[in-house]
Amino acid sequence: MKKPAEVYSIEPNEETLEKMRSFYGDMAIESPNEYIDVFYQAEGLSVAIYKKNKKGRIKAVFQGPNAENEVRLWDKDAKVSAPKAPKSPLAKKIINVFPQIGSDEVGTGDFFGPICVCAAFVKSEDLDDIKALGITDSKLMTDEYILEIGPKLIKRFDYSHLVLPNEKYNEVHDEMNMNAIKAKMHNRCVLNLLKKHPGVSIYQDQFAEEKLYYRYLKDEPEVAEGIVFSTKGERLFPSVALGSVIARYSFLRKMQEMSEKYGVKFPFGASDKVTDFAKKFAKKFGKDELKKVAKVNFANYKEIK
Repeated sequence: MKKPAEVYSIEPNEETLEKMRSFYGDMAIESPNEYIDVFYQAEGLSVAIYKKNKKGRIKAVFQGPNAENEVRLWDKDAKVSAPKAPKSPLAKKIINVFPQIGSDEVGTGDFFGPICVCAAFVKSEDLDDIKALGITDSKLMTDEYILEIGPKLIKRFDYSHLVLPNEKYNEVHDEMNMNAIKAKMHNRCVLNLLKKHPGVSIYQDQFAEEKLYYRYLKDEPEVAEGIVFSTKGERLFPSVALGSVIARYSFLRKMQEMSEKYGVKFPFGASDKVTDFAKKFAKKFGKDELKKVAKVNFANYKEIK
């Protein structure tokens, strides 16, 4: 019998809220209604962060078979029953097979900056270098360190990456949703590496159910098959971790280029602070210019008059 969906909610403080936005950032999809500020979805779990109510309070709602234990990551004293589900979507026994290709994306939870997807190729003999460089989930590494080692990574490892600027994202988003865009970018990056390394294992940080992922690609002339999907895959597969870090490096460099072009420092994420910055940017450079650097389907954009 299928386990029924479970729902739990907490009221995170500002510090916890920022950590949640960073932790779940790459799982962000379109908000299902006007009351939800940002919505995250993974296998067996959805997290909805609601907008502030009239009393200035924010509620985060966890739903799904994994919600009971996931909520404990943020509120250890949450009044929930004894654990029944796996600790989180990460709690899977998955064996790494080498050589392997792994892909991940960055920028989907950021109002400013492009979407960057990277697929990386890793052999078993690469593991010592990956460990020595401290390669793991890019969200657990500092941006300063990623900018430091990024040039070394792109010289040392074989990879394929794509960058979708927001100006182009805003055009294609009218035809397809965020996950469809990501699926097409992941597929192309993986295919590029498969042509050089055919027949290897393929892993991906999961952002959509497997059937839905391939449905997004039904009109593509060529599709990479046999992918092993797992949420938080960057903590399970070295190739996904490497792809995550290179994608983050690419994203950071693009943000630096934007900052240099406009003479301002663009903020990360999609918080109220980002909205305030966007208002100032639009006032100084115009709303047409804002559309070139921001994702207009985000709730932040609707706040800019």
